Amino acid sequence: MGGRVARAVRGSLVVLGVAAGVSVLLPAAPAAAHNSLTGSDPKNGARVATAPKRVELRFLASPAPGSTKITITGPDNVPAAGGAPTFAGNRVSVPFRPGAAGLYIVAYRVGSADGHPVSGEIRFTLTTGTAAAPPSATATPTSATPSTPAASPTTSAVSPTPAADEVDSDGGTGWLWAVVVAVVLVALGGGLLLRRRSARG
Repeated sequence: MGGRVARAVRGSLVVLGVAAGVSVLLPAAPAAAHNSLTGSDPKNGARVATAPKRVELRFLASPAPGSTKITITGPDNVPAAGGAPTFAGNRVSVPFRPGAAGLYIVAYRVGSADGHPVSGEIRFTLTTGTAAAPPSATATPTSATPSTPAASPTTSAVSPTPAADEVDSDGGTGWLWAVVVAVVLVALGGGLLLRRRSARG
């Protein structure tokens, strides 16, 4: 009788132990199925003076390329991703195209083994940005437009030529009058000579 009780007690203890082990293992399975960010380069909150060639994100599990989306935006929401992301195990890297100095936000969205996407972001500050294009380069084409009004003096410069013609024409008529007057004087002088000769005769 005592042996049966002992065996029953042992059996119940084994069942309780197995149940306890299963209860401990079950919560761990869904947690392991979720993916998560484990690190990045640059680090979250970092301040960098030299712009990196690429931004790298490291995850707990290898992300699937088809369900992974990563964007990089700089100051004034200007896109700063220089190309498509590349995958190497649990690492994803995106070419970085630096712009102005300021805050850059790397937003990610990756899938998990249980089908639930995981999203988040990291932020870093670029203390030295690329120089903006000088405004004078854009102003050079417009500087050529004021030259068009300069054509107006050329039209006014043509006006002196008719004036010169008028002067020449006036001068020509003056010479004609002088010739006529000279002829008249010669004729009068000849008439006077003829009268004097006739009077003497």
